[in-house]
Amino acid sequence: MTEKNQSTNKISPKLASKHHSETRHLVIYGYTKQELSKVIRHFENQLPDFVKINIDSSNLVTKVTLTGINSGVELLRFQMNKYHQTLHDLFSHEVISTEDKSIAEVMGDLLRERELSISCAESCTGGNIAHLITQVPGSSGYFLGSIVSYSNEVKTNVLKVNRNTINQHGAVSRQVVEQMAQGVANLMHTDCAIATSGIAGPNGGTKLKPVGTVWIAVKYSEKIVTECIHLKGDRQSVIESASNHAMVMLVNLLRDCYEMQEEFNDE
Repeated sequence: MTEKNQSTNKISPKLASKHHSETRHLVIYGYTKQELSKVIRHFENQLPDFVKINIDSSNLVTKVTLTGINSGVELLRFQMNKYHQTLHDLFSHEVISTEDKSIAEVMGDLLRERELSISCAESCTGGNIAHLITQVPGSSGYFLGSIVSYSNEVKTNVLKVNRNTINQHGAVSRQVVEQMAQGVANLMHTDCAIATSGIAGPNGGTKLKPVGTVWIAVKYSEKIVTECIHLKGDRQSVIESASNHAMVMLVNLLRDCYEMQEEFNDE
C-alpha cells in the first residue's frame, strides 16, 4: 500500500486570468491507487473541459481537488457544487473531509470542538501518530502525550499491561492493545487514546502474524474498539498506513459512524 499517485490537468494561466475560479476538495480514506481509479474513472469522463481534477494518493489517504474556471460566477459555483456532491456520493462512507485537511487536522478539529483530550501508546508506529498530531497548530490544546512502548517491559511497567496477557496472546494482539489504550488513558488522564502494536518489517513476521500485521485499539470515554489490519509495502509505508488507520478509527468513533470490524482471531 505504498502507492502514491498524482494526476494533474493544469488550466492555462491565460485562461485563469480572464475567468472566475472555484475549487472543491474531498479527502477519502481506504483506497489504493488502483482501486480508486476503477471507481472514479466514469466520474472523470463526465467532467466538462472547464473542470479539472487532481488526485493525490498515499498510504490509503486520497486528496481529490476539483478546479473549475469559467466566466459565469454563479453558474460555475452551481456546477462545481453539483460535481462535488456527485463525487461525495461516490465515496459517502469513506469521506474524511470536504476540506483540504490531513486526517490529523480533522481529528484535532473534532477533539477541540468536543473539548476532549487524547494520548497515545505506540509500539510499531514508534511515535509517528504523536508526530502527526503535533504537526497540527494548536494540538497542545488536546494532545497530552505519548508512550512509545516498544519493549514488553515498558508495556508492563509503564502502561500496566498484564504480563500474563503478553505471554498468552503475544504483544501483537487485541488483548494487549486494549490494555495499552486503557493504560495510557489512565496514566495521562485523557478522554481518548490510541494504541498500536504490530510487525512493521522487514523481519519478525510469522505464518499467523506476517509482516504488516497491526493491531489497533482506540478509546473514547468508556468505549474501546479494536481492529487487526494487514498492510503491504515497506516498513515506512506500514508505519504511515497504520497511523492513518488508527486516526480514522477515532474520527469515525467521535462522529458516531464507526462500524465494528468482523470478529477476527489470529491465534
